[in-house]
Amino acid sequence: MFEHIQAAPPDAILGLSEAFNKDSNPKKVNLSVGVFKDESGKTPIPEAVKEAERRLLEREKSKSYLPIDGLAEFCQFTEQLLFGGQHEAVTGKRTHTAQTPGGTGALRVAADFIHSHMPNATVWVSAPTWPNHPKIFQSAGLKTKEYAYFDAASHGVDIKGLLAAINQIPAGDVICLHACCHNPTGADPTAEQWKQIADAVYARGILPLLDFAYLGFGDGLQPDGVALRELARPGVEMLIASSYSKNFGLYNERVGALTVVTKSAEAATKVASQVKSTIRTNYSNPPSHGGAIVREILADAALRTQWENELAEMRNRINGMRKLFTETMAKKLPSRDFKFIEKQRGMFSYTGLTAQQVDLLKEKFGIYAVRDGRINVAGITTSNCEPLCDAIAAVIKETGG
Repeated sequence: MFEHIQAAPPDAILGLSEAFNKDSNPKKVNLSVGVFKDESGKTPIPEAVKEAERRLLEREKSKSYLPIDGLAEFCQFTEQLLFGGQHEAVTGKRTHTAQTPGGTGALRVAADFIHSHMPNATVWVSAPTWPNHPKIFQSAGLKTKEYAYFDAASHGVDIKGLLAAINQIPAGDVICLHACCHNPTGADPTAEQWKQIADAVYARGILPLLDFAYLGFGDGLQPDGVALRELARPGVEMLIASSYSKNFGLYNERVGALTVVTKSAEAATKVASQVKSTIRTNYSNPPSHGGAIVREILADAALRTQWENELAEMRNRINGMRKLFTETMAKKLPSRDFKFIEKQRGMFSYTGLTAQQVDLLKEKFGIYAVRDGRINVAGITTSNCEPLCDAIAAVIKETGG
C-alpha cells in the first residue's frame, strides 16, 4: 500500500538546522530557524515562565481534558492582550477566542473554517510570506494567490503596489496580513500605512486574517498592536491567529489562539459553535500546560510585570544586534548600505544576499541562512558579529554583488 509513496522534500528551514547540527565547524552560525537566542546562543526560558510552572505544579490535581476551545481564562486574557481592556469588539461580545496548538494550529483552524463556510474564497498572502502560509491554506483545500508587499530596492514595504493589489482582490476573498515583524522581510507598514490598508480592505469587502506571531518583538506590546487597532473597527469582521511561542518563549508547548470577530454578539455565538465543531474533528481539544502558564502570568500583576520586562530584554537584544550588524558592515564593506537592517523589526530580515552568496556562506564559513537571503537576527551575538560580517563582505566581493 505504501511502496508507491515518494519521499517529501525536506523543509527549507528545518532542513538547514539538521545540516547545521551535523556541521563540525567550531565557528558555525545558525541564522535560519526562527527562535530567539540570547547572547550565549541559547533559547532561554523566561524566569516568569519558570515561576508560573512551579506554582502550577504545586496546585495541579488532574490531567483531564480541556474544553474544545481551551481554558476560558486563557482566552479572556488573550483578547485583553490583543485588544486592550475596553475595546468595543470585546465589550460588545462580538469576539470568540479558541486556544489552539500554536499559531500554526490557529491558522489551520481558520483555514478549515474558511473552507467550510467560504469555500469559493481565495486566500491572498504577501509576496514574500512565511513559506508555511500557502501550504497550510492549500492543505485545507483553499486556493492561494500573492499580493505585492516588499520593495527590494528600498528593502521596505511597497505600499503603492500593496494598495493597488488590494484594490484588485475580489470581494469575499481573504487577505492574510502580518500584524508586525513581517516574516521573512522584517519590513512593516507605518501606522498611517496600516490605516490605508484597512481602508482599502474594507472598501473591497475582503475578510482580513491577521497573523499575530510576534506581539512585543517589534517596538513593544502597545506599538505592535497598530495593525489590529486599525483593522478592528466597529462592526467589522476579521480573524486573528496569535502565538505565544516567541513572546513567552513557549516554543515547544505549542500555545496559540484563534480569535474571530463578528458583526454582532448573536453571530459570535453561532460562529463559536462552528469553530468548536472544526476543532473537534481536528485535534478535539488543546494541550493544557502552555495555556495554563500564560494564564498564570497574565493573571498575576507581579508575574506580568516580570514577563514584560523579560520581553523587553529580548526585544532590545534583537534591536541591538540590528544596530551592531549595521555598524560592523559599514566598516567591513562601506560601499554597500545595510542601514535598512536597523530599521526593520522582529527576528527576521531580508538581507539582499543572493542564493549563490548564501550557499557560499554555508560552504566556506559554516554560516547557515535561508537561500532567499532571510536571516534570524537573534542568531547574531557580540562575539560572532564581526566574523559574520567578514564572511558576508567576502562573499559579496567574490561574487561581485
